[in-house]
Amino acid sequence: MDTMRDRFIATTSRLLDEDARLAVVLAEISRDGFDGAHRRHPDRVINVGIREQLLVGVGGGMALAGMRPVMHTFASFLVERPFEQVKLDLGHQDVGGVLVSAGASYDWPAGGFTHMSPGDVALLDTLEGWTVHVPGHPDEAESLIRHAAAGDDRVYVRLSLQSNAQGLDVDGARFLRVREGAAGVVVAVGPILDNVLAATEGLDVTVLYATTVRPFDGEALRAAVAGARAADVVLVEPYLAGTSTTAANDALVDLPHRVLGLGVSREELRRYGSLDEHLAAQGLDAQGLRERISGFLGRGR
Repeated sequence: MDTMRDRFIATTSRLLDEDARLAVVLAEISRDGFDGAHRRHPDRVINVGIREQLLVGVGGGMALAGMRPVMHTFASFLVERPFEQVKLDLGHQDVGGVLVSAGASYDWPAGGFTHMSPGDVALLDTLEGWTVHVPGHPDEAESLIRHAAAGDDRVYVRLSLQSNAQGLDVDGARFLRVREGAAGVVVAVGPILDNVLAATEGLDVTVLYATTVRPFDGEALRAAVAGARAADVVLVEPYLAGTSTTAANDALVDLPHRVLGLGVSREELRRYGSLDEHLAAQGLDAQGLRERISGFLGRGR
């Protein structure tokens, strides 16, 4: 199976052929993948070199000129390093664009902490008007990238090497209900779904699948909670733990409820390891999730 990043390159290269408004701005990362598109559209595939602030600045300028820029590099270099440009050149100028990241929270541990970005979605939460997609499979990545490219708003698409075994039919808005139960609700974000389904096997819980986390689908959460015996909610996110707890609390503000946010700890793990080892160390593998979800729901009885 191809990766989400492979699918992003192939999909966006085709979209460049179809939409003269679209442009791609790179900062070396994935440059080779866009060689063919660059030959066909040298004025709309721009590589600025290892200058991430310029990456976003160029995208903002293209947006002011009426184009739809797709800006791409590792998450830590796309959201964190040029955050001022994201805030000003896109947000303050009130123009649209698509940020597409790779690397996720710790996809390449050997790259060290410079290449890890567990706080990217939480950081974008400080800004107004961002849509955030977190696909869990290459098929979903393609759908969400096409959805983002066709719009005019500010969109962040967070890609990962971690992938679920099967893609679902996502629409860029709603949470999907993938399992029914009555003892609580578990929201699984993007590529963490398979681990959540394994962790909750045999548990009497509803599982919601979220690939678009901003705006947060509070309506789906409220509907799921309404069918449960208790308004106990577990959010499992493949980035900073607790990123969406405020959104969940806001959705349930008029109901007595409990929310547990699971995700990546603020504590820095200073050994490289592998992706799977980082998942286990963060308690985001099936065993770790089973223990924490069961413990939380059990305490609510």
